[in-house]
This record gives sequence, C-alpha cells and structure tokens, in this order.
Amino acid sequence: MNRLKGRTAWVTGAGTGIGRGIALALANEGVHLILSGRRIEPLEEVAEQVKKTGQKATVAPLDVTDRDQVNQIVEQTSAEMGTISLLVNNAGTNTANRTVTEMAPEDWDRVVDINLTGAFNCFRGVYPQMKANGDSMVINIASMAGRQISLLGGAAYTASKHAMVSLTHSINLEAADFGVRASVILPGEADTPLIAKRPHPVSEKRQSLMLKPEDLGATAVFVANMPPHVTIPELWIMPTYQVSATPLP
Repeated sequence: MNRLKGRTAWVTGAGTGIGRGIALALANEGVHLILSGRRIEPLEEVAEQVKKTGQKATVAPLDVTDRDQVNQIVEQTSAEMGTISLLVNNAGTNTANRTVTEMAPEDWDRVVDINLTGAFNCFRGVYPQMKANGDSMVINIASMAGRQISLLGGAAYTASKHAMVSLTHSINLEAADFGVRASVILPGEADTPLIAKRPHPVSEKRQSLMLKPEDLGATAVFVANMPPHVTIPELWIMPTYQVSATPLP
C-alpha cells in the first residue's frame, strides 16, 4: 500500500548523491518535494526530474546552519506546498584532514554544524506543523560511522553521525506520542560526491560495488511507507563486500 501519495516532503542535500536519489524515489511514489541544498543549479535539475513524474517541486536553496533561513523556508514552502509531513535530513559534509589531533578547529565546527546541528535546525523548524498534523516522519541519513569508529570517517564526521543517531532516538522519545516518528538510516560505503573528499582514493572496482543513490531512495521509501503503528528507529544498509569475510576490493 502506498501511504505517501499526495504528501509533501522536504529533502535537504537534495541536489546530488543520496539526497537526489531519495527525492526522485519519493516523487515516483506520488510525493511533492521541497528541495534544499547550497547550490541552486543541481536542485533545479532534480526539480525538473520530479515534475516529469507529475509531482510538484519547489527549489529552496538553504544553509542548514542558518536557523532564521530554515524557519523562513518552512513558512514559505509549506504555504505553497502544504503541510510538510516528511523531513529527510540528508545535508552532510566531511573534510580532507580528518584526524582529531591535526584537523583544523574550523573544519570540526563546519562538519558538526552541517551534519548534526543542521538536522536539529530543520527538525525544529517543521516540528510544530508535524505535531499538529500527526502521522509525520523524520528520516535522518547518518552513516555506519554512526556506529563504527574509524580513521576513515574521521573524528568530526564520526562524532556527528553518532550524535545524529542519538538525536533520532530522542525525537522518538519526545514526539512519538504526537504521531511524529523518526528513523535513522545508516549506509555503509556509498558512491556519492563525498568519495572525492577521502584522504586516499578508492579503486574503481570498489566504487562500482558501493551503494548507489537509488538504493538509498528505495530504503527511504520503504521506511516512510510504514503505517503509523510501526517505527523503524534504526536501519543499516551495506554493500555486500562490507559484510563478507573477503578483503575489501
């Protein structure tokens, strides 16, 4: 059963990668989209793809660390598109130098501000209308770095994703009684633009076997389609090579 048709979703980081994949997957389920990100050009391209499915789309460029801007966008877009009943917090970043002993303090601040505080800002922006509406959902896109500590993800990214998991469970503790459910999706290695920011390049073979944006799109649709009496608090999704006993490609 498709419970999503006719709803309005707000997706951050929607211009590329996982956010784009989720936005297009939701559009194919009949969802109208508010698309946010820092660069308008890729958002406009995704909006055109959404409109081809017959759904409405509006582009709302956004810095998720700017609370005033977040609140303005919620007010403006919900007036145009209707009540936002699904929020996908996908905006995220990392830095090239990732070690806690050597990374620049401003890099730490930027990663945590975007990955964690940005998700908090967007949730707080939409919470009043979600609470009033009931039957609403927040999907936070974290990472397996939210459960596994490693040098690969780096100090700031790993800390922010662990905290995003905690934020998700806190939302459920406080808001589930009002019909607002939260789920955090923790992908393993995914083929997104963040791959280019890794300190060491990955092989073409490994990249070809990583999760694809459409895989995360299908996952988000699955989670969002759950009926109100069902919550998936935390979902891991991994490329097969990451769960096998063979060495990484």
